[in-house]
Amino acid sequence: MPVVDVDPDELRYLTGHEEKDDDELKSDLFDLGLEFEGWTEDDEFQLEFAPDRLDRLSVEGVARSLRYHYGDDRGVYVPSTNSAEWTIHVEDQPEGRPYVTGAVVRGLDLSDGALESLIQLQEKLHATMGRKRAKGAIGVHDLTMLKGTDLRPTDGQSSSLDLTGGQDPTEASEEPQDEMVGDAAVEPVGTNAITYTGADPDDASFVPLESDAEMTPSEVIEHHDTGQKYGDLVADYDRVPAIYDAIGLFSFPPVINGRRTEVAEDSRDLFIELTGTDQWTIDHMCNIICYALEARGGTIERVDVEYADDANGEYAGKTLERPDFGTRTKTVTLDRIESLLGVDLHPRDVIDYAERAGLTATERTVDEGTVFDVEIPPYRVDVIHPLDIVDDIGRALGFNSLEPTYPDVSTVGGRHERSVLEDAARDTLVGLGFEDLLNFHMTNEAENFERMNLPEPGDATDANDSLVGLADPVTIQEPYSEDYTVLRTWALPSLMMVLENNTHRRYPQDLAEIGLAAGLDDSQNTGVSEHRTVAAALARTDASYEDAKARLQAIAEAFGKDLETPATDHPSFIDGRAADIVLDGKTVGVIGEVHPKVLVEHDLELPVAAFEFRLDALE
Repeated sequence: MPVVDVDPDELRYLTGHEEKDDDELKSDLFDLGLEFEGWTEDDEFQLEFAPDRLDRLSVEGVARSLRYHYGDDRGVYVPSTNSAEWTIHVEDQPEGRPYVTGAVVRGLDLSDGALESLIQLQEKLHATMGRKRAKGAIGVHDLTMLKGTDLRPTDGQSSSLDLTGGQDPTEASEEPQDEMVGDAAVEPVGTNAITYTGADPDDASFVPLESDAEMTPSEVIEHHDTGQKYGDLVADYDRVPAIYDAIGLFSFPPVINGRRTEVAEDSRDLFIELTGTDQWTIDHMCNIICYALEARGGTIERVDVEYADDANGEYAGKTLERPDFGTRTKTVTLDRIESLLGVDLHPRDVIDYAERAGLTATERTVDEGTVFDVEIPPYRVDVIHPLDIVDDIGRALGFNSLEPTYPDVSTVGGRHERSVLEDAARDTLVGLGFEDLLNFHMTNEAENFERMNLPEPGDATDANDSLVGLADPVTIQEPYSEDYTVLRTWALPSLMMVLENNTHRRYPQDLAEIGLAAGLDDSQNTGVSEHRTVAAALARTDASYEDAKARLQAIAEAFGKDLETPATDHPSFIDGRAADIVLDGKTVGVIGEVHPKVLVEHDLELPVAAFEFRLDALE
C-alpha cells in the first residue's frame, strides 16, 4: 500500500481549517480511507491509502479530498488554462517510448515545503502509475532556463525546426495548413518549441543533475548513480529518448534531467514533460501534477504536442492540446446505490453526497426508475465502474454512520464443500510425506508445454489432444513479463520448476500442490474452463513408478475411491512407465516416471516420479 508523508500544519493551511488538531485530522482522514501509520522524523503524518487514489499522493491532493469532505468544495472542478505558448515537436522518437505530453505552470511559490511536496509526488507517481518509470516518467524544469525555437511564420517564410535552434529563412512557406487538436482543427499559432526525438547515446551530451561534468547518455548510464538505476529502461535502444531546446539537450527521459533546467525554491515558472509507452497514462499523470501545482497558486498553460507525419505511434501527423482536462461520465441507478449501501436515499441526497465526493451528478428519470449521470474529474484515474461511484457516495455519507443489520436470510455461513475437500486432500498429502506448495497460477508457453516435452495445442493430433496438460491456454493480452503470459493448464510444470530451482537442496524432495488449472472452453459462458488439480512429484535416487502409485493408492483409499491405472502414452513420461489415473471408472489424470528429456531440460540428475489428477475426482 502506498505511504505518503504529509505535514499536518501544511494540511491545515491548504484546507483552511487551522482549528483542527492532529487527532481530528487523523479521524477525518480515516473517514476518507487514509490510515495514520505513524510519525516521520520531521513530525509529519505517514498516511497509508488504497493504491487506486493516486491523486492523494501529495499533501495538495489529500487537502483537496478533505475540503470536499468538509463541504468547502463541491462538485467537479476543472482549472482554467491559458493558451499554448510552447510546443513539443515529436519526430524520430524511439519506438519503445513514442509518447509525450506536457504543461506549463506559472506563478508558483515553491518555498515552505512546496518543492519537497512536488518531488515526493513525482517519485510516488513514478513508483505507482509510472511502473518505476517504465510506463511513464516525469521531468520538471525551470522554464526560464529553456530557450525555445520560434515556429512563427514571418513574411511568407517558414521556420524550419532543428535541434540547435537554427532557422532556414530561404525556404518558402506554403499556405499554413490546419492542424489537428484531438478531433478538431485549429489554426497554427506562433510558439516556442522543444523537440522530443531519439539521440545517439554516444554522441549527444549534457550536464546531468548531481554532476558537474558533461556526459553522453551512455556515460550517464555507466557512471551516474541515477543512470545505473534506470539505464536498463533504455539499454536496448539504438537511439535513446532525448528532449532538446534551442541550446541543446536538457532531458534524457526516463533516466535524468539536465542540470541547466534544475528546479529550485526560487523557481516560479515550470515546464513539465512526461514521456512513456502509453499516452493515456502520461496524460493522467500530468493531470495529477497540474492539479497539485494549481492548488499552490500556479496558473496552468496549455502545451501543443505536435507529432510529425512520420512520427512513431498512433498520433503521427496530429497535434494534441495538453493537459487534457476533459471529464468522463458514468451512469448509476438509484436502486443500485440503495441496494449496495443498504439505505434509502432521496435523489437530492445522492446529488449532495456526489458533490461532496468531488463528483457532479445529474438526475434523470427513465422507465427503470431514477438514474444519475455522474461527471468524473480529470485527475481521477480510479473510477472505471459504477461501483466506484457508489463507494464515493458511501464515503461521503459516512460508512461509520450506517446501522449494522443482520442479513435477511435463513441460512448459516460455513465453509464451501470444495474448500473442505481441498483441505482434506492437502492433509492426506502432507501425511504421506509431501511438502505442500503454493505456486503462481500464471506461467508461459515454454514452461507449460515445450519444457515438459508436450506439443503446442495447435500442433497436437487427434491421438493426443486429450493428454493431461494439453489444452488451449488462457493468454494474457498485455503481459507484464514474458515469464507470465498464460494461465497454466496443469500444475506439474510448476513442481518441475521448483525442483529445478532447488538442486542445491538435500534429497529426497517430495513436493505436492493443489491449485488452479485452466483452459479455453467455448462451452463455458466465460469461454474458460477452470478446475482444481492435485499434482505431486518424488525426486530421489530410487524414485519409481511404483513409489508414486503407492502414494496415489493411499490417497484413493483415504477417500473411498477405486483406483485403476491402465497403461498409456504421455510425452512428459517414459514410454511403458506411464498410466492413466482412473477413479471409480472415470479417467481423471496421469501417473508415471518423468521423461529424461524433461529432466535434462530442468537440470535434474535424479529420477522423478509424478502424478496429477483433478481434485473433484475425490468428491
